[in-house]
Amino acid sequence: MSFSIPAPLEAELDELVTRYPQKRSASLMFLHTLQEHFGYVSPEAVEWTAAKLGLAPINVFELVTFYPMFRQEPLGRTHIKVCRTLSCSLAGAADLRKKFCEKLGLDPKAHVPQTTTDGNFTVEFVECLAACGSAPVVLVNDTLWEKVDGTGTDAILSEGKRSETRARSAGMAG
Repeated sequence: MSFSIPAPLEAELDELVTRYPQKRSASLMFLHTLQEHFGYVSPEAVEWTAAKLGLAPINVFELVTFYPMFRQEPLGRTHIKVCRTLSCSLAGAADLRKKFCEKLGLDPKAHVPQTTTDGNFTVEFVECLAACGSAPVVLVNDTLWEKVDGTGTDAILSEGKRSETRARSAGMAG
């Protein structure tokens, strides 16, 4: 298996196992830690985790596919989360998500996280972002945008493109 992790991270995971009565019980924490480090949980990470914890790969894969907080693909550099719970839904969240998808060339009918082919943007519906009084809301990376309308979608995408240009000029973009 070509998948490897840095020795300090492996040591952290080895120590983590000691906190549980059975190795298997550390599965979720392993997955959280690996996703935090790599940005997502790859098939190789599933295999590695299973081997490390003495499990069949399916036992780990079923966790990754069951819990929505685990990603199986890398996110775009600009992660756009559109709240879809009641307040935001009533205030037009579906139209916002559709506008983002259309402007980025993504399928507005797909209800899974989607990333642009250049890896710059990921758009997804999420549950409550805890700003119901200023719906519809969008979380862009770590910035909350409130009362977003059509103009707001343009501003968010422009900011994401400016960030990508800055990263590229600094030699940080891939």
